[in-house]
Amino acid sequence: MPASPSTLAAQRAPWAAWALLPTAMLAALLGLAFSGAAGPTELADAGPLVRWSRPLISVTWQLAASVTIGGLMLLLFVLSPPPAGHGAAAGREASGREAAPGRNRTNRQNGPIRENRPRGMGEAWPIAARAVMVAGPVWAACLVIDLVLGYATVAGRPIGGAGFGDELAFYLTEISTGRAALMAAVLAAIMSVACVAVAGYGTAAIAALLAVAVLIPIATSGHASGSAYHELGMSGMFGHLLFAAIWVGGLVVLCLSAPRLGRDLAGAAARYSRIALWCFLGVGVSGAANAWLRLGGWEGFLGTYGALLAVKIVIFYALGGIGLLHRVRTIRTLEPRPDGGTPVQKSDGGTPKAFWRLAAVEVLVMGAVMGVAVALADTGPPVPQEAQENLSPAEELSQQPVPAPPTFERWFTQGVPDLLFACLAVVLAVVYVMWVVRLHRRGDRWPLGRTVVWLVGAAGFAWITFGGPAVYGRILFSAHMVQHMTLVMVLPILFTLGAPVTLALRALPARTDGTRGPREWLLAIVHSRWARFASHPVIAAVNFAGSMILFYFTPLFELALTTHIGHVAMVVHFSLAGYVFVNVLIGIDPGPRRPLYPLRLVMLFATMAFHAFFGIAIISMNTLLAADYFGALGLPWGVDALADQETGGEITWGIGEVPSLALAIGVAVQWARSDTREARRRDRKADRDDDAELEAYNAMMQRMGKDESRQDRVRRD
Repeated sequence: MPASPSTLAAQRAPWAAWALLPTAMLAALLGLAFSGAAGPTELADAGPLVRWSRPLISVTWQLAASVTIGGLMLLLFVLSPPPAGHGAAAGREASGREAAPGRNRTNRQNGPIRENRPRGMGEAWPIAARAVMVAGPVWAACLVIDLVLGYATVAGRPIGGAGFGDELAFYLTEISTGRAALMAAVLAAIMSVACVAVAGYGTAAIAALLAVAVLIPIATSGHASGSAYHELGMSGMFGHLLFAAIWVGGLVVLCLSAPRLGRDLAGAAARYSRIALWCFLGVGVSGAANAWLRLGGWEGFLGTYGALLAVKIVIFYALGGIGLLHRVRTIRTLEPRPDGGTPVQKSDGGTPKAFWRLAAVEVLVMGAVMGVAVALADTGPPVPQEAQENLSPAEELSQQPVPAPPTFERWFTQGVPDLLFACLAVVLAVVYVMWVVRLHRRGDRWPLGRTVVWLVGAAGFAWITFGGPAVYGRILFSAHMVQHMTLVMVLPILFTLGAPVTLALRALPARTDGTRGPREWLLAIVHSRWARFASHPVIAAVNFAGSMILFYFTPLFELALTTHIGHVAMVVHFSLAGYVFVNVLIGIDPGPRRPLYPLRLVMLFATMAFHAFFGIAIISMNTLLAADYFGALGLPWGVDALADQETGGEITWGIGEVPSLALAIGVAVQWARSDTREARRRDRKADRDDDAELEAYNAMMQRMGKDESRQDRVRRD
């Protein structure tokens, strides 16, 4: 009996996924042969084994990372865990063995199980989880191998030999590139354990966070790590790796798990397609930033590096075209029939065959572009990316060119390229507007004032993070305090009044098939134990005020000034700390259990007093904060660092008090409105029951009066 089209598709799916690795390796080898990057070096050569094996190991770990991150994304946002009690059956199905049609299996505890039971999201989860469990450890092992090969390449000597181990240990502990590679390997080892333990949404979320963390030290080393705009290069590299991994790995794991999706294949493919669209934009933007750093102009395309980059760009847009075909043609043909049956079979072998034909081509093209990317990474770009020499102390410490002296105009015209926060500001504005438009299209209203304050907050966030305050915040303490206090005191008020959680819950569609989308994850986060703990009024106030002491009077301040990761962590922490605290006071969104209004005012006045004392303490200091940094800048236009720190203290005091006063007014207004609403509620209730509550109160007072009169008569008698 010939196999059905669905069975043929199930047999074809793993081959389409497994073809990714050899395709990527072949593309990498061809690219290296074209560029000559794997050829012997003149001064010190590590040997052909190292020169040719390292790119192949790089291809392997990048594909393993893609399957890990993309698979976890699929588990978190597309699939759902199998129902309780089906774990054993799901595990057996994840192995890929399928019984003949019509045959039954026997379970000793539960009796016979039908092999042809309905498939869906829960049936595909074990296969995706199995892919993550394998890919995670492979990624970690390849990073360890790449670490050794990387040192052999840098040192220009073959693996082994006298002193190789001691030299490798020195490289991993004393050289920045080696330390980054070691950190990535350690994080990958921890991540691999989490991947093996994936059993549900919680463990998958932990594994996903660890997998993303592995990319951070990898992004700090590379072509742009020593360039003039190395922070832009690191952000671009991180975004490029992350979005490419989700895009490629998500499709690979979807192909592996698709045979078990059945009628849910259309829904899963549509959800992946929406995620892939965001990944396409992310890869394109980050790739453009990286190309701008490395090419140095259009003439850069004339060299070997530019030719490989041009090939990669062409393949990238080909992938975008294939994804568009998925959205407008293939996914529509996968929709179930109106009667609930499977898609209508066609003469070409059925709709699943059409899906596999397009998906297999996309997987192979993805393999080709990843191979070209690996060859591109080993090819020297036109613009040298090594650490710059003859830098001034200010340039070396701040890791950016020294700007002209600050003026009022330059505060709004100067800027520093920061891809991460620039994209975040755009996403904050665009997504919010998209949600508002979605509400209006279905006839719901959203207050215009909330939209305006949110957009003003997004524009303010953009200015603070890569405008004038970001330019001067690395070299002037006063400018840093403008940036910091705006992030923690001013912008959270605007973002809180925008009510983003309420808008998202109204605009995002709810899922009913057991999977979690953005709305379900938002609800899970808002009502999680961690969110309840962080948003507790006392914890929020202590974090809001106390973290400033911990930050400025410990080495954390200097870490945020000298490292890009520390700077990003500072912006994220204080933005969230300010938002959580302000949301407790005047928030509209659901989440924290807000205290009574008198207690809110007490909390606010306490934090106002703290900010005042903190600003006065900085003004009164005779020593520099982060003295090894600000004291060694030696700015060419002359700055008294201690006087500038005193100015920063005054700014801290001033910016801290004005928003606090606005918050106090906001709490008072909400308090008055709450009393007004309560009075109206009581009036409506009285109208409905003829003021039964007042009548009952008057009756109770009359009884109490009679009882007192009776007691008085008894005492007189």
